[in-house]
Amino acid sequence: MKDDGHDWRQRRNWPAMTIGCVIALAMAACTPARSPVAAPTGTPADAPAQRPTVPNPQPPAGAASEFRTDFSKSLVSFEEILSGGPPKDGIPAIDAPKFVSVTEADTWLKPLEPVIRVEINGQARAYPLQILTWHEIVNDTLGGVPVVVSFCPLCNTAIAFRRVAAGRPLDFGTTGRLRYSNLIMYDRQTESWWQQATGQAIVGELAGARLEFVPAAIIGWQDFKQTHPTGSVLSRDTGHKRDYGRNPYVGYDDVTRPPFLYQGPRIDSALPPVARVLGVEINGEAVAYPYDALETQGVINDTVGSAPVVVVWQAGAASALDAPIISEGRDVGAAVAYDRRVGEITLTFRMDNGRIVDEQTGSVWRMTGRAVEGALAGQALTPVVAVNHFWFSWSVFKPDARVYSSQSTR
Repeated sequence: MKDDGHDWRQRRNWPAMTIGCVIALAMAACTPARSPVAAPTGTPADAPAQRPTVPNPQPPAGAASEFRTDFSKSLVSFEEILSGGPPKDGIPAIDAPKFVSVTEADTWLKPLEPVIRVEINGQARAYPLQILTWHEIVNDTLGGVPVVVSFCPLCNTAIAFRRVAAGRPLDFGTTGRLRYSNLIMYDRQTESWWQQATGQAIVGELAGARLEFVPAAIIGWQDFKQTHPTGSVLSRDTGHKRDYGRNPYVGYDDVTRPPFLYQGPRIDSALPPVARVLGVEINGEAVAYPYDALETQGVINDTVGSAPVVVVWQAGAASALDAPIISEGRDVGAAVAYDRRVGEITLTFRMDNGRIVDEQTGSVWRMTGRAVEGALAGQALTPVVAVNHFWFSWSVFKPDARVYSSQSTR
């Protein structure tokens, strides 16, 4: 593998795997019949929206010499944009990803190790966080669809998008900038800047355009390989020299700590800032499902934006932001969301001795959305776009979000 000169952790000689290293490195931040429910507020657009821009007298510091972006077009104040430390592409995206079989990946992935699961047109792929933590962006094509798979460690947001806007595929890289601690990407075709949390272009020629969300979930490796034994896995042969498997953000997700490099609106005090939540938004209604509530209940039946959904939590996925070795992080579990409708039936789910069972037919379901026993065996639930966030991140980008409690279920 080549050393491309952008291993900023080694270049700055930061102490390895200490809280001090975490703070320094944090500056580097960051198929079934029914169609997937991918419904953030406003239908994701293929072209820039016509909306007023925010006047900014100067480009963000240092940006004019790095980018050919049209900084006269912006939806945000540049005062909200901070340097994360590295320059443009200082955290290198993976542009020519290679893949290995589940069997080969099983030699270096541990059972609880977190991976991003994406499935399109019957093709399933795992993107290990031990790789995404160091690269943050993978430009890929899956099931014939051009996608970008992204991970912002500072917000714990693993998000996949269809990487098409203005009628053409785009390729993405890292700007080295943050807004509300969240990764700002850029596309190499127009060098417009995109907010990872929302999929919206916020600066440049495409300002106002939105990428279409693709359902993606952080789950444990053992769950992926059990469900998708013929799936593919992003290879560690990336063309870059990185310490894959090690966590450069040791202890970052300690719930008692404040978010790093956060500068923005006051954070809603409903939950601790770095509490884990699963965020779901459908038809303009946004809901946060705290992991604490999910762990207690296991299964939550709810209605979001008039759509019946089920949110499922299951142990078996390590935190990527806890221990020095990612696979040894504490088990925080995995949370996923699905539409509860199968054909004309709206199902209601419950936990029964550790199994997910629907009350209508008694069928048994895996947390990956497929029935394995009973009358509906072989049927699959349709994924809902649901994104892991730290609470501060979800609340600042979705300030009107409902926080789930057992009393708020609809």
